[in-house]
Amino acid sequence: MIGTSKADNTVRLTVGQAVVRFLEVQKVERDGQVSTFFGGALGILGHGNVAGVGQALLEEIDRFRFIQGKNEQGMAHIAVGYARQMNRMGAMAVTTSIGPGAANMITAAGTATVNRLPVLLLPSDYFSTRRTGSVLQQVENEQSNDISANDSFKAVSRYWDRIDRPEQLSASLMRAMETLTNPAATGAVTLCLPQDVQAEAYDFDLDLFRERIWRIPRTRPDKASLAQAAEVIKGSKRPLIIAGGGVVYSSASKVLAEFAEKTGIPVGSTQAGKGAIPYDHPMNSGPMGALGLRFANRLAHTADLVIGVGTRYTDFTSASNTMFQNPQVRFVNINVLSFDAHKEAAIPVIGDARETLSELQEVLGDWQVDEDYRREAMAQADEQRQAVDRMVQHIPGTEGLGQKEVIGIVNEFTRPQDVVVNAAGSMPSDLQKLWKAGSPLGYSVEYGYSCMGYEIPAALGMRIADPSREIFSFIGDASFIMYHQDVLTAIQEREKIILLLLDNGGYGSIHSLSMQVGSQGFETKYYYRGDNGRQNLKEPLQIDFPKILEGYGVKTYPVEDADQLRQALQKAAASDQITAIYVRVAPVERDDAADAYWEVATPEVAHIESSIKAHQEYERIRDLQRTYL
Repeated sequence: MIGTSKADNTVRLTVGQAVVRFLEVQKVERDGQVSTFFGGALGILGHGNVAGVGQALLEEIDRFRFIQGKNEQGMAHIAVGYARQMNRMGAMAVTTSIGPGAANMITAAGTATVNRLPVLLLPSDYFSTRRTGSVLQQVENEQSNDISANDSFKAVSRYWDRIDRPEQLSASLMRAMETLTNPAATGAVTLCLPQDVQAEAYDFDLDLFRERIWRIPRTRPDKASLAQAAEVIKGSKRPLIIAGGGVVYSSASKVLAEFAEKTGIPVGSTQAGKGAIPYDHPMNSGPMGALGLRFANRLAHTADLVIGVGTRYTDFTSASNTMFQNPQVRFVNINVLSFDAHKEAAIPVIGDARETLSELQEVLGDWQVDEDYRREAMAQADEQRQAVDRMVQHIPGTEGLGQKEVIGIVNEFTRPQDVVVNAAGSMPSDLQKLWKAGSPLGYSVEYGYSCMGYEIPAALGMRIADPSREIFSFIGDASFIMYHQDVLTAIQEREKIILLLLDNGGYGSIHSLSMQVGSQGFETKYYYRGDNGRQNLKEPLQIDFPKILEGYGVKTYPVEDADQLRQALQKAAASDQITAIYVRVAPVERDDAADAYWEVATPEVAHIESSIKAHQEYERIRDLQRTYL
């Protein structure tokens, strides 16, 4: 401004201080609801950030929450869980030192980006001036001095930048916020902060730190695309909706339920879309795909039109492109992201799920499917619910608790607003089939990345986001061994989650898959090594999981039957802190075929009979795969 000195419009801060002060004042708005975007920061303070971002967080501790992490991957997964429970209307920042501390976040960055969840990652980096030469924990690259371990984040980030000068920070922070609040392109945002730059002072424009409200847009569909979609729908005889995570993210559940009821089009759900339509809705055909149930899949096999709403057609949903077998099948995809909307050579309708379904209903008017097809779909939905009730019952003549039985008992105990969390192993399949989600945000099985070790930190992030909900986190023994440090964080932060640790003696899910593909369960269970170098299948490892948890200070209830489980759940619900329930689950499996395929490659040449037979079956089923052009 003419006549005003620069000093009147600036404030002298370090880069670290500027980052934290900027995060404090960012807000978000959708549908008239305004809220603070950043719920705080997580960090492990090492030599790369202790005097930079760490010092800045110290100055702002009374205004900006800080959570001390125990592992960098876990910190970022807490942030992922927080963003998921905030339905992308909130995020957290994560700060680390350089080298291994930073690289530990790469896995969680993939989780965030695959699941379209906003997370801000602030890994420290080498000295920008390079006056010190190579620094502790720096991975040197002989081809360029401008490459570090942080460049690895580029593959798993929606936006990536390195701040080599304080002058670069303002534009990068604004670009970061645009990405984090973008409904189509959100995910992990990585801003690499060289440790000397974090502590460098600069006269920042005061306007950078004013309160700024970022509006989450609801993109309206193109009218011509909407008309084309409506025309195809009106010409279909056996349409099917696939509800994906985009239905939940756009808060479109009510509109979807009304759309299905008015048109008579049945709804099958993906892992991310489970809970998008009420469990008992007459048009809810249930989970579909390789991990679903045969009821929705039967409708998918014969559908002449598939309407994907907020789904990205992963191989589990499409049964590795064998699910849709009608020779005349066509696709209409409603999605905010053009990339996903164009999949399966679909008619793309690019727009917000809630607004697009509402406008599509207006164009369709009173159109409905034939009454015979509606009745068929409703019958499949009824059969699906009856099958679920059967599958969670105790199997007569068996001892101990089965995994499906445990899920059924816990589900009966939960309230509609409560949340179930899981990520890997055999439980995602059972939960997708069996869990009766009470609300759109009540089911959070991370199967986009299926990241082992996600279950505990994500549950903690969800509890931080919404303390009014009980968070029930199912975790297998192998996933627990891989990552369990954040039970200590839950204790330290006084945040309650209910942990359900189900022990099946190793990688139970992969054991079943290994048997299926002819690899004989090789090295998928926990056994002592024998003198011959092979596992001794008569000598399983004995791990005292309750003792591990109790060593952290977690009250743990080992249970062996249904009555004990119900009593433990009551005690856990009454507690105000993290509680664990340990179950050694019986290996009995009930037949619950999805009538769907998932492609896992088998060796074209093998020298053991089991692998040879598995490959023969593999080649037979691959003939069902289609490219939808």
